[in-house]
Amino acid sequence: MKKQIKKLLSLTMALSLLLTMITGCSSTTDTAEKNPPAESPENSSDEKPATDSTDKVLLVVSFGTSYNDNRDLSIGGVEKALQNAYPDYEVRRAFTSQIIIDKLKERDSLEIDNVTEAMDRLVADGVKEVVIQPTHVMSGYEYDDVVNEVTPYKDKFESFKIGKTLLSSDADYEEAVSVITEETKSYDAEGTAIVFMGHGTEHEANSTYAKLQQFVTDSGHSNYFIGTVEATPSLDDVVALVKESGAKKVVLLPFMIVAGDHANNDMAGDEDDSWKTTFESEGFETEAVLKGLGEYTGIQNLIVKHAGETIAE
Repeated sequence: MKKQIKKLLSLTMALSLLLTMITGCSSTTDTAEKNPPAESPENSSDEKPATDSTDKVLLVVSFGTSYNDNRDLSIGGVEKALQNAYPDYEVRRAFTSQIIIDKLKERDSLEIDNVTEAMDRLVADGVKEVVIQPTHVMSGYEYDDVVNEVTPYKDKFESFKIGKTLLSSDADYEEAVSVITEETKSYDAEGTAIVFMGHGTEHEANSTYAKLQQFVTDSGHSNYFIGTVEATPSLDDVVALVKESGAKKVVLLPFMIVAGDHANNDMAGDEDDSWKTTFESEGFETEAVLKGLGEYTGIQNLIVKHAGETIAE
């Protein structure tokens, strides 16, 4: 009798232990299903990039614009192209126009460094290599100011380089003409004049526009005209040339990195002295296209090429 009781107790304890083990396994499985690992090995972000992004910076310096949408498409487009082309560099932004910087801060609470602030930040962050790439069209006063502002920082980096402006060589002119004529080929028709409005400057670099006109004409595009807002060729000069060409329609586009204030107001505005109104008053059918050069893939590629040449120096 005692032996039977002992066997019964042993069997009961064994059964109880088995149930406990089964319940424990079930609980562990349920917990694992409800709380899966945060990352699978292939999605883990623990792996560090080969190069610390703060070691090398590509500082993109632009005049700037307060037109948010076009800024993203033009300046932002150039910066994105540079980042894609040189992923081992951190791309940063600086504007040369303090008026625009102040306006964006007050209106949109958007803070953008001016050139000096950007350089001070690079030093404070311990950046070792810096490439300053301007988006300016020519080597005029704006570019001269950038060079003058950044040069005192030269000895604070292991490597310090300044890139070229958009139009710096004959090859650049040829490439730019190829890009703008390809981008505007849908407007290029009999009786249509395609007019690009540049900024213009009192700097000797204003000769850029006459040279660009020569390259455009030599490429066989006799109905393309280059003018400026603040220098020569002036609006009056361009109107006379368009009349002489016999065109009946005029398509206006900015020869500026962004379609900002000059493009929206001086070129396409409804004021009496705007380019659009002036051509209309002369009897031309007029169309304005608000698209900055920075939106053209070909122009982005040209700036990327310049940055690459500077990096390789």
